[in-house]
Amino acid sequence: MDNHLKRSIGLGSALSIIVGTIIGSGIFFKQASVLDSAGSTFMALLAWILAGIITLTAGLTIAEIGAQMPYTGGLYVYIEKIYGRVLGFMAGWMQAIVYGPAMIAAVTGFLSIMVTNLFGIGTEWRIPIGLITIIAIGGLNFLENKVAIITTIAKMIPIFAIIFCGICWGEQNAVAQTVTELNRSTGGLGVAVLAALFAYDGWIFIANLGGEIKNPQKLLPKAIIIGITTVLVIYALITIGIFSFIPADKIHALGKNSTTYLADAILGPIGGKVLSVGIIISMLGTLNGEMLTFPRIIYAMAKRGDLPFSRFLSYVTPKGKAPVIATMLLITLTGIMMTFFDPDYLSNLCVFTIYSFYVLAFFGLFILRYKNKDQRPFSVPFYPLIPLVAIAGGLFVLVSQFFNDPAGVLLFTGITAVGWPIFFLVKKMSKAQNTIIED
Repeated sequence: MDNHLKRSIGLGSALSIIVGTIIGSGIFFKQASVLDSAGSTFMALLAWILAGIITLTAGLTIAEIGAQMPYTGGLYVYIEKIYGRVLGFMAGWMQAIVYGPAMIAAVTGFLSIMVTNLFGIGTEWRIPIGLITIIAIGGLNFLENKVAIITTIAKMIPIFAIIFCGICWGEQNAVAQTVTELNRSTGGLGVAVLAALFAYDGWIFIANLGGEIKNPQKLLPKAIIIGITTVLVIYALITIGIFSFIPADKIHALGKNSTTYLADAILGPIGGKVLSVGIIISMLGTLNGEMLTFPRIIYAMAKRGDLPFSRFLSYVTPKGKAPVIATMLLITLTGIMMTFFDPDYLSNLCVFTIYSFYVLAFFGLFILRYKNKDQRPFSVPFYPLIPLVAIAGGLFVLVSQFFNDPAGVLLFTGITAVGWPIFFLVKKMSKAQNTIIED
């Protein structure tokens, strides 16, 4: 059987995956936490823009690396090629076992909040709704589908409605409000940027599909740059629209329910439900992109024999070439995290976990430049400034989250560290099995 993935993703699909995956729950559910930390609408808007700039510098840096390594696996492959098998495995393990399931569980948790608010049902239905959602989306990705393009187009409707109605009909000063109810500092600009970064995460998912992109040396950098820049502009406009329509103190009071309030306030009860459905579709698009890309990391690791039961985890369907067993494992891990952890808690730790390895990749660009002085398919502009900004931004994320939630950082770091002995155990078992076969 031909057990390989096929190159079928063009620029349009790649952009749909990037934009569709990034724009999901974060921009709608993190407005209150970003505003609370920043203290004013001006500083909150600045936090969203700074988070976008950090993400863009990260994307430009990874684009140069990815253009030289157009293989399925993304960050897992990059770290391995630069630093060796052990750290490469740790990067893959982190994404497959910790970051991926936590990211999907966080987005699904936010989606469940939206669904229960929309239909007026009890909070006890949030976990069942989330489980049904991830199983359904995982099943769709067993097929060769166009969900990414459909949901990306559909999610533009509520986004443009919020931007247009907020800016045109809003009566608040979008950049001159303060949150008067805050009696003490809740973190400042640094923590606000950290919260906003969750809403930008997902941009690297397209790199996980390097082995399925047509002409990846050219299309991968182009898709990353255009996609992140598009999202940055959209996020700034959405934030201005929301701050124009809802007073800052009201956003603070509503918290995660500010999105539902905004939908009703803009278009009334019926129109608000329609807008809420559009936002739910937006989050479904994000989940589709995540359920499409994370199983490819598990698949890439299993193809190398790096995981227990690699033979089963590397299985792909004969027709659609979808990694079905890897997807089922991801659904299981996601269900466990969604059951035991709050989505806000997971979202913050997701950013810390992935940036631990982003920083390694950013430093890796300097190593690649030193080793490879030949012409590259893509070179990051303004080198070395752009990768240095990416590194500074990454280190800022790590330090901020450690001081913000040291217990959570230690928990996720510990789960990631479990991968270290597993790597050597799998290699030892594989070596023993090969010895038995030879005998």
